[in-house]
Amino acid sequence: MTSLELGLYSLPVMLGLILLRIPVMLSMFVVGCMGLYWVQGSLVPLFAQMKTVSYSTFSNYSLSVIPMFLLMGQFASRGGLSKALFNAANTFLRHRRGGLAMASIVACGGFGAICGSSLATVATMGQVTLPQLKKHGYSGRLSTAVLAAGGTLGILIPPSVVLIIYAILTEQNIAKLFVAALIPGFLAVFGYMVTVSVIVRVTNEQEKMNQRASWRERTQAIQDIWPVVTIFILVLGGIYQGWFTPTEGAAVGAGATGLVAYASGGLDRTGFEDAILETIATTVMIFMILFGAAVYNSFLALSRLPFEAAVFVNGLELSPWLVLTLILTCYLILGCFMDSLSMIILTIPVFFPVFQTLDFGMNSEHAALWFGILVLIVVEVGLITPPVGLNLFIINRLAKDVSLSESYKGVVPFVMSDLVRIVILVAFPALTLFLVDWLY
Repeated sequence: MTSLELGLYSLPVMLGLILLRIPVMLSMFVVGCMGLYWVQGSLVPLFAQMKTVSYSTFSNYSLSVIPMFLLMGQFASRGGLSKALFNAANTFLRHRRGGLAMASIVACGGFGAICGSSLATVATMGQVTLPQLKKHGYSGRLSTAVLAAGGTLGILIPPSVVLIIYAILTEQNIAKLFVAALIPGFLAVFGYMVTVSVIVRVTNEQEKMNQRASWRERTQAIQDIWPVVTIFILVLGGIYQGWFTPTEGAAVGAGATGLVAYASGGLDRTGFEDAILETIATTVMIFMILFGAAVYNSFLALSRLPFEAAVFVNGLELSPWLVLTLILTCYLILGCFMDSLSMIILTIPVFFPVFQTLDFGMNSEHAALWFGILVLIVVEVGLITPPVGLNLFIINRLAKDVSLSESYKGVVPFVMSDLVRIVILVAFPALTLFLVDWLY
């Protein structure tokens, strides 16, 4: 068996291990080690490579941005910022049909802007908004679907941990990727709000309507969320203005969010310790997956599978748009069985070299940024598609009176909204790249 054949066969073997519920990190590590041993024929170079891979993986300075943004999200979760965001959005939207559900979407987007994690967004916002949605007569199907879909904004609106991982794997500028994600993020919020508006009219949701808020109430609501707005502008604005690097910006954001959480009374000593421990646990999990991926990618590089795959696709002379569609379709399928982080780490080393051979009439940096946002959106869809829609599982733990099948049915219109947004961003790359060209 040649090295190339071994690399090709390793993919279904590893996916099979993952489907058997073996941890992703362990699956990639074991398959990678076995592949390296098979190709090299000895344990000596394998052990030497373990030392090299471990150092090269964890000595990457860019990885230090991950725990900082995770800590920022932990502080935000404990600081009462989620409730202030929801109240502000509800003040402006509560008089409309579906206004409370729309406010939940907007609040999820705002919280995602200081969190960077989809799972944290849906868990935190679910505790705040689910009781209100139920109180105002929204069905369990729509309530859980709104929050599951809104939670996906946590990995799309910057800062995004998954986007950071993509930037590290493809050696792209993190700040530029954050800029590129802004317009698609706002499109997602708008698309979900339109979806809610259509649903409440088609299904005739028996919601309790509220009176239009006065301008005094709206002004007070804006004042209540000034910490969130300030932190968002401080972190992203500081990065774009060159005041500090993304890592430094993440540290500033974590510190500022911690101070706000402490000042609001939501962060005591126990909460601080819990936030640190949660950040450590999540960081270790991400780093271990990265280490397993690094070992597996070393084997793939030795087998020349990514290079040969790129040559093969290029030799087929297929339309670049067809190849891109096939890649995105693969992500949609994988999203039904894998979490977003694992998908990115597992597939980018294979798909990105193939994508680089395609000509879309733009320079390589623009193409990489555009591809990263498209992949992020498709991966985001996987968070709300069965059978492994993690956001749906989390929200159903909070809404125990709603069956998982009802949530699956309720989330279908939001998945359709995501697919429409993907088509728009594929057809009009300028929507993704406009701010990048303007700011840089």
